[in-house]
Amino acid sequence: MTAAAIPPDESRTLIDALLDDQRTLTAVERFARWHESPDESVPPAYRRLLPASSPRPGEQYAFEVNLDQCSGCKACVTACHSLNGLETTETWRSVGLLISQLSTITPQPSQQHITTACHHCADPGCLNGCPVLAYDKDPVTGIVRHLDDQCIGCQYCVMKCPYDVPKYSDRLGIVRKCDMCHSRLAVGEAPACGQACPNEAIRISVVVTKTITSQFRNPGPTTFLPGSPDPAITLPTTRYLSTRPLPGNLLAGDHALLRPAHSHLPLVFMLVLTQLSVGASTAAVFIAPAKWLALLAATTGIGALGIASLHLGKPLKAWRAFLGWRKSWFSREVIMFCGYALIAVINAAAFWCPPLAAAPKPRAVAAAVSGLMGVVCSAMIYVDTQREFWRAGQCFGKFLGTTLVLGTVTTLWVHANGLANSNPLVAALVALLLIATTAKLSWERRIFHYLVDVNTPVLTSLNKSARLLNDQLGLATRGRIACGIFGGIILPALFLLQHAPALIFAALLLCVVGELLERFLFFAAVAPVSMPGGIPA
Repeated sequence: MTAAAIPPDESRTLIDALLDDQRTLTAVERFARWHESPDESVPPAYRRLLPASSPRPGEQYAFEVNLDQCSGCKACVTACHSLNGLETTETWRSVGLLISQLSTITPQPSQQHITTACHHCADPGCLNGCPVLAYDKDPVTGIVRHLDDQCIGCQYCVMKCPYDVPKYSDRLGIVRKCDMCHSRLAVGEAPACGQACPNEAIRISVVVTKTITSQFRNPGPTTFLPGSPDPAITLPTTRYLSTRPLPGNLLAGDHALLRPAHSHLPLVFMLVLTQLSVGASTAAVFIAPAKWLALLAATTGIGALGIASLHLGKPLKAWRAFLGWRKSWFSREVIMFCGYALIAVINAAAFWCPPLAAAPKPRAVAAAVSGLMGVVCSAMIYVDTQREFWRAGQCFGKFLGTTLVLGTVTTLWVHANGLANSNPLVAALVALLLIATTAKLSWERRIFHYLVDVNTPVLTSLNKSARLLNDQLGLATRGRIACGIFGGIILPALFLLQHAPALIFAALLLCVVGELLERFLFFAAVAPVSMPGGIPA
């Protein structure tokens, strides 16, 4: 047929267009042909998903995601789950959704599927926070691997990772995560997720770590991914590419989802009881006789450490928790509280064992100082996660406030029977308890400045925390406030009017319950920014 005989474009009909579409292979058909080709001389298709060379010094492997090719089919999720033998509810790769808000910037609605897994960060938070050195960043490939046999199941890496990557297994008692299929990469095979993608949306590339650092650590806007955590926290290496510029007002599909976080009940009791113990030890420095305060501090501190082991998936390996002391605040907390417990026991035993009775004041001061340093380490564990609800002001205000409130009410209860209500010490302790409780409740109430209407389209993490405290966790919030008012204000004031030790015992119980509820809300109401998820059902 000559060129003149070729029909002009104007003569093409809808039938012609449909016939042309039928001659074009779909992504699934192309994928099937790649894997069924009988020609062994042709390299496997997955070779195109790998870089031409291995990383050189200063470089590392990274995932590269072509957003234009991701259709949200979740073949990558299925392949990862199958290859790694994950549990039913365990996923190392997920597919989320970004949706646009209708505005003058984006007058037309749009959506973008996002496939995410471990970003194998240049400065991984999971590795920096692990108390037992159960993470390793390969010096050649840069892949961040989890060492299952080292893990004690403390789940601190889950809190430290802003991308919700490490997954805790209740059955195994350890955390597990994506390792970029490093065993496949070692023999020239692409990871399961990339090899399963029919559109080749996931590849492995080589990135320069200094470039990642300068891109995310320097002031100015970053270009990681809309709706995701601040990349400056851990320097993620995953590259999200698109020929179309993504609108700046994209929101995660699960942006408006309000769901209480894990409450970590053993940690709730451990934190409150250690702070009660430290408060009693501190009071024993200034108030005599200190015998019963020291005994109460020692027994409560030992009990708190025992309860803390219930939080671990592998409690028999807890002795290894000091190994990460160079970087992990968890390790530092363990070291400080173990030292504090030893000093507190010696301080209490000295009242009954004359050979230990020398230098009572330095001994009591050592117990108080080591305990307060342990409380500081406890607060820093959560500050270091860089979650908005766990900012330094909130953590230190709550933890040191609990130490002051419970230490004061415990001291008042210990001395309630031996002192008259006209004694200046009783009046001073009651006044301190009233002031401390009022200040702490006022400090906790500041979160409600961020409470917004249910129809607010864009929610910050603090907006979500305030909504959780007001709605799903409203009963616990009101119970906490009631216990604080009655236990820390009303009953102590009544004790001044009527010297009844039972009032102070009831105040102590209510204060402890109130602080337990506050610490429960501390964990349950946190709403961290994470990678985009799907629209909830």
